Amino acid sequence: MRDTPEKTETLLRDPVCGMTVDPSKGKPEADLDGQHYHFCSEGCRTKFLADPEAYLTARDPVCGMTVNRANAPYMSKHEGQRVYFCSAGCQHKFDADPDAYSGELPQAAPQPAGTEYTCPMHPEIVQDHPGDCPKCGMALEPMTPSADSGPNPEYVDFKRRLRITGPLALAVFVLEMGAHIGVPFADWIGHTLFGWLQFALATPVVLICWPFFKRGWASITNRSPNMWTLIAIGTGAAYLFSLVSLLAPGLFPAAMRDDMGMTPVYFEASAVILVLVLIGQVMELAAREKTGDAIRALMDLAPKTARRVKDGQEEDVPLDQLRSGDTLRVRPGEAVPVDGTLTEGRSSVDESMITGEPVPVEKTAGDTVTGGTLNKTGSFVMQAGAVGAETTLSRIVAMVAKAQRSRAPIQAMADRVANYFVPAVVGSAILAFMLWVIFGPQPVLSYAFVAAVSVLIIACPCALGLATPMSIMVATGRGAHAGVLIRDAEALERFSKVDVLIVDKTGTLTEGRPSLTDVEPVAGGDASRLLSLAAALERGSEHPLAEAIVKGAEERDAPRAEAQDFDAVTGKGVTGTVDGAQVALGNAALMQQLSVSTQALSDRVDALQAEGKTAMFVSIDGHLAGLVAVADAIKKTTPEAIRGLHDAGLRIVMATGDAEATARVVAKTLGIDEVHAGLSPEDKNALVTRLQGEGRSVAMAGDGVNDAPALAAADVGIAMGTGADVAVESAGITLVKGDLGGILRARHLAVATMRNIRQNLFFAFIYNTAGVPIAAGILYPMFGILMSPIVAAAAMSLSSVSVIGNALRLRGTRL
Repeated sequence: MRDTPEKTETLLRDPVCGMTVDPSKGKPEADLDGQHYHFCSEGCRTKFLADPEAYLTARDPVCGMTVNRANAPYMSKHEGQRVYFCSAGCQHKFDADPDAYSGELPQAAPQPAGTEYTCPMHPEIVQDHPGDCPKCGMALEPMTPSADSGPNPEYVDFKRRLRITGPLALAVFVLEMGAHIGVPFADWIGHTLFGWLQFALATPVVLICWPFFKRGWASITNRSPNMWTLIAIGTGAAYLFSLVSLLAPGLFPAAMRDDMGMTPVYFEASAVILVLVLIGQVMELAAREKTGDAIRALMDLAPKTARRVKDGQEEDVPLDQLRSGDTLRVRPGEAVPVDGTLTEGRSSVDESMITGEPVPVEKTAGDTVTGGTLNKTGSFVMQAGAVGAETTLSRIVAMVAKAQRSRAPIQAMADRVANYFVPAVVGSAILAFMLWVIFGPQPVLSYAFVAAVSVLIIACPCALGLATPMSIMVATGRGAHAGVLIRDAEALERFSKVDVLIVDKTGTLTEGRPSLTDVEPVAGGDASRLLSLAAALERGSEHPLAEAIVKGAEERDAPRAEAQDFDAVTGKGVTGTVDGAQVALGNAALMQQLSVSTQALSDRVDALQAEGKTAMFVSIDGHLAGLVAVADAIKKTTPEAIRGLHDAGLRIVMATGDAEATARVVAKTLGIDEVHAGLSPEDKNALVTRLQGEGRSVAMAGDGVNDAPALAAADVGIAMGTGADVAVESAGITLVKGDLGGILRARHLAVATMRNIRQNLFFAFIYNTAGVPIAAGILYPMFGILMSPIVAAAAMSLSSVSVIGNALRLRGTRL
C-alpha cells in the first residue's frame, strides 16, 4: 500500500491522480501562482486547470496537517483512494489500522459521472464505487477505462510490492538451497540462527503479500473457491508449519529432527511461492493493460478540449462541458471534438480512424462530421450534435468495453469445472498427505507435508480462469482496430459456428444509393451535351434517380444548364425547355406519348436492364438523342468478400425488398447461392426462422430499419455501421465501415478466437491433469522424484504465462 520514495527531495507527483512523474519524459506541465506542476497526461492537466483548488493540497488523516499533493513524499492507497501523509510515521500508523482514521479520509479524486466498477474474474459483480470483489477479493476495475487514467493502480502497487519482496525471497531461497550446492550456510552460522534468519527474511514477504491471503479468505467465507483458496492454504500452511517447527521443535517426532534437534522449515517455499504468484499477477495485469490499449487508442482519437465560439469570443473548454447546439471551431490539423454538422467553411476530413477509408472526405456546409476524425486542410465552424456518451466514438468505446467484459458460452464449462476443481484439489492434497504418512519413508510428516503443499500450489486454476477472458479481451480489441465491433463474447463464439449468411442487397452488397453508370448518345451525338440536358431536367425532379443523374453530371464536368417549363409526367418521366430546345427524359411510354421512336436503342436498353440497371431515353425536339442509365452499384470490395466467405464455408443467401429481376442480376454477378426478393421485414424474419428450423446456424447482415427484426432473430446479427441505429442496436456484431469485407474479417476473428480459447483450455486441463499426480509423488516410487513446492509454484506461474502469451498472439492475427 505504501509509496515511500528513497529520495523525497526530488519527488514530483501529478496533483490530480497522485502518480509520480518523470519530467524528462515530456509530460504535460503548468504554472500556477509561481509553482510549476507536472502531470502524467493532458487529461489530468485539464482537470487541474479547470479547478486547481481541488488538487493543490490534501489533509493528513492521522495528524491533520496540510500536505502539498504535487510533492508529497508519503502516500498510500485505501479502497481506491489516494491518501497523503506528512511523514513516514503517519503513514505507518494509517497502514496499520486504516479504519481508525476512516472519518478523516479525503474524498476520492473526481470520477466521470456514472463510472461503474467490476471484478476481472467475476464480471457479474458491478458497483458504483471502487473496492474489492466480495467473491475473490480482487481490486475492482472501471468497466470502461479512461484515456487519462494512467496505469492500473493495482498494477503499480503490485510492481512496488514485487520490488521489495523479490530480493527477500531470493535471499531466503539462496540460504536454503546452499546446502544442496555445497555451501553449508546453516553450519557456518548455526542451525538455530539459520532458521531465525529465514524467518526474518520470509515474514516481510508474507506480510507484504497479505492481499493474497485476504482474497483466499474471501473465497472461503463467500463459498466461492478459486485459485486464491489454494494459494492461501498452501503458502499459509508452509509458513505456519515452519513457524511452529522453529518455536517448538519438540512437538514433532524425533525422526523429523536433524542432529541439532531442529525440524525442517519451509520459509523459503512460502516466500518464493508468494513472489512467483506476485510475478504472475504483475504479468497478468500488464497483459490486461495491453488489452485495454484498444479502448484507450480509440478514446485518444478525440481531443481533450474543444474551441467553443460564444458571443463572438472563442475559448478552449474540456469536452465534458460541451452541450448539444454549441458552436465550435475546428482548425487545420485538429481532431473533430464531437459529432455535429459543418455550418461555415470547407475542408477535407480524414475519417480513416472511424471508417478505415484512407482517402480524406470533402466537407462543406450542411455535411456531418464525426468526433475523432482529423481535419486536414481548412478551418471550419460546426454545430455540436451528439456529445458525451452519445457520440459515435463513445458508443464504439462502450461497445468494445462491454464485449471485453462479456463471457463466451464456452466459459460456462470452465466455470463448472472450477466449481468442483478446487474442492477436489483440496481433497487430493489431504489424500496425498495421508498416503505419504501411511506408506512414505521417514520422516513421513516432512514428505507428506511437501506433497500436500505441492498439490495445492500446482493445481491453482488461474490458467483455467484466464483461458477464455484473456482471449476475448484481446480479440475484441483486435476487432476494434479492424473496424469490427463485437457486442459480446457470445456473438463471437456463435459466429465461428455459422454456416449460412443472409445478406441484404441495398447498402450491404451495393452502395445503397443509385449512381450514373452509362451515357450513350445516338450515333454522332455529343455525350457531354446529352448529360447536360438530362441533368438540367432532373434538377427540378424529386424522383430518387434524379439525384444520381445530377451528381453524375457534376462528376463528369458536363456543362451546367437550366430548364424552363418543367413538367413531371407521373410514371413516365419529365419534360422541359433547355437552351431553347424541347427536351424529354423518361421511359418508353413517355417517348411513345411524344411520338419519338426508340427503335435505335431498344436492344441496348434490354441489355442494360439485364445488367440490373435502369435505362431512360432522352429526346431533343422530338428526336431520340440517346439514353442514360443508373444503378445501385455493387461495392468494389463485395466480390472478393463473397469469394472469401465461400472459402470460409458459408452459404450466402440474399434477402431483399427489391425487385426480383434486379436482385437476380446482382446475385448472378456475385455468385450468391440463393435469392429471396420482394421481402417485407416480416418475410426476412420468417426466412431466418425457417433456416434455423432446418438446423442451420444463421447470421444476418443488414443496415436498415427493415432488417432489425431479422437481425434480432438470427443467431448472430451483423449491422453495417453506416446504417440505422435500430439495426446497430439489434446486432451482435457491427462493422464500422459498412463493408461486406468486414464480415469476412469478423469470421476470421471469430474462428481464430475460438481456436485460441480451445488451445488455452487444453493447456490448462493438460497441465493440471499431469501436474497434480506428479506433485502428489506418483514418480517417487520409481524414480525417487518428489516435486518441491517451489517448483510447483514456478510451474503454476508458467501455466498462466503460457495462457496469457497464447491469448496475446491474437493481436497479430491477420484478418
